Amino acid sequence: MRGRTFTDALRWVREAARRGRALPVALAVATAAVTGLSGWLGLQVHEQRAEEQRRQDILAAARQSALNFTSLDYRHYERDSANVLKGATGDFKEQFAAQTAQLTKLVAANKSVSEGQVLEAGITRADERGARVLVVADSKVTNTASPQGQARTYRLQLDLVREGERWLTSNVEFVG
Repeated sequence: MRGRTFTDALRWVREAARRGRALPVALAVATAAVTGLSGWLGLQVHEQRAEEQRRQDILAAARQSALNFTSLDYRHYERDSANVLKGATGDFKEQFAAQTAQLTKLVAANKSVSEGQVLEAGITRADERGARVLVVADSKVTNTASPQGQARTYRLQLDLVREGERWLTSNVEFVG
């Protein structure tokens, strides 16, 4: 400390002391900021994962519903129609159930077999309680009138609602 005065030395000690207290305060503020930012980022990641899981659940339910709807066999139509009803709710379920007896006779009389395949599915809108999904499906249909089979392409609009932990089809419309 040669060449410095006592006043200079006191000033240096005060500054060092001030810096000594400032560092712990700065570290505490930085730690709190990093902790808060980490929590916020963690919440954002959680919400994105939940949203993606919901979208996947909706698409899986819509694909299965369309597959069930386009895959019917007269030899076990009761089981096939029950599969459609398991994934249905509301008006769609009521309408399909009301027509099952008549359809069973028609399918059996014509020995109809329809083997469906979902080609594409996309969500047009979705929230926590409902969704609309467009589905493109192909089906090979054989019956007494066409024993070699006919290829059919379906463009379906499915409305789904969430009931409990399941997404169920509440409406099916042929579009396009």
